Amino acid sequence: MMPHALSTPMIEVRDLRKSYGPLEVLKGVSFSVERGEVVVALGPSGSGKSTMLRCINHLEEYQHGEIRIEGTSAGYTTGASGRKPHSEAVNARLREQVGLVFQSFNLFPHRTAVENVMMGLIHVRGMPRRVARQMALARLDKVGLVEKADEYPAKLSGGQQQRVAIARALAMQPKVMLFDEVTSALDPELVGEVLRVIRQLAGEGMTMIIVTHEIHFARDVADRILFMDGGVIVEQGAPQQILSTPVANRLRLFLRRYQGDYMGS
Repeated sequence: MMPHALSTPMIEVRDLRKSYGPLEVLKGVSFSVERGEVVVALGPSGSGKSTMLRCINHLEEYQHGEIRIEGTSAGYTTGASGRKPHSEAVNARLREQVGLVFQSFNLFPHRTAVENVMMGLIHVRGMPRRVARQMALARLDKVGLVEKADEYPAKLSGGQQQRVAIARALAMQPKVMLFDEVTSALDPELVGEVLRVIRQLAGEGMTMIIVTHEIHFARDVADRILFMDGGVIVEQGAPQQILSTPVANRLRLFLRRYQGDYMGS
C-alpha cells in the first residue's frame, strides 16, 4: 500500500477538460497519485472515469489542462508559445510506462496466450523472441496462468483472458497501471480471480488507478477513493470516510444504489 509521499507524485492531473464536440465530458478534474498509491475512481456511467484514464494514457486528446507522469508532461508541452502536442513516438514511450487494461480483453485470437504477452516485448522493445518468451512466461506465472501459455483465447474463460491482458500490460514493466472496469464483462463467478491479481499488485506497491463498481473491492484495496459525477470529482478521501460517512448527496445516492449496506440500510 501507499508509502510516505515523495516530492514528485507519480501522476498529476491538473484542471483536465475534455469535450466531444459540444459535449464536455471532463470539466476540470484535478488530483495526484503518489508512488505506490492505489486510487479507485467510483461513479455512475457517463461520469468521465474511463475518459480520464484514456487521457492519462493519451489514447484520447484533451483540450485543456495538464497531465504529468513523474513530473514529465504527457501528451502536450506547454510553453510561452502555447500548448504543443508531443510526437506519436514520445506518446508511445509514455504508454510503455502507463499500462492500461480495458473491460474488453483485446487479445489476438490467432495467437496463444504467451504470444499475446510477447508481442509488445518483440515489436516495441525489440527483444529477441527467446528472451521475450521467458519474460512473458514469468508474467503469466504471476497472474496464475503459466499452464495456459500455449492455449488460444477461445479456449480460455473470460477471467483467464482478462488475466492474460493484465500479464501483457505488466510485461512492459510499467510504472503505473490503469484498470478500466476490468471485471464488468465477466460472469460473477470469474470476477474474484481477476480482483485477486489486482490485490496482489497493490500489495507489491504498484501505483494504480482503478475504475470499478466493485465497492467491497474498492474498500479493501484503495488508499483513496475519488467519486466522480458529471465530469468532476465530487468527493474524495479514505475508503472508510467515503463509503461510511459520505458528505455529498450524489455520493450517498450512488452508494445506496450500488451497495445499500454502506448506508446502514
